[in-house]
Amino acid sequence: MRFERITTPYHPLYADAIELYKISFPFHEQREQESQTDILTNPQYHFDVVCDGNDFVGEILYWDIGKALYIEHFCVMPSKRNMCYGQKILSALKDKPLILEIDPPAETISLRRKKFYERCGFVENPYAHKHPPYHKGDVGHELVVMSSPEVLTPEEYEMFRKVLEDTVMKDVWNKK
Repeated sequence: MRFERITTPYHPLYADAIELYKISFPFHEQREQESQTDILTNPQYHFDVVCDGNDFVGEILYWDIGKALYIEHFCVMPSKRNMCYGQKILSALKDKPLILEIDPPAETISLRRKKFYERCGFVENPYAHKHPPYHKGDVGHELVVMSSPEVLTPEEYEMFRKVLEDTVMKDVWNKK
């Protein structure tokens, strides 16, 4: 399994990766195209496609925020799910603590997603959390913060929240 960082929309796997992104996340959780292409060269941002041999199996889009990695988006090809790729991809990033957000576990899919992350060593954090909107006119949405290997301290959560607002979501829809 290999990770390949995409830094330009002209990368041969970029179109496939964007197609997977669009089918894996609801529109309100997706960056607009211009926002996505603008951040590809940001040194903190990693748009990594994951391949097994010549097969594109998934992608993990994350930010190196210093003492941790914030996973903004993560998905595996539908045909490759339940084949341990998700666990292997997350395991490959465990050099630093990991932070991600999930929908509040309320229905079958969100409950399964939470259980998956718990099997991968993530724990739920106790902080009320609202992700800023990706699209002008939208409002933020409530999410659950999960982290690995342990719960974030209040100071770590505040650092994450500030980086999310000031770096990750900076100018996300304030385009020309």
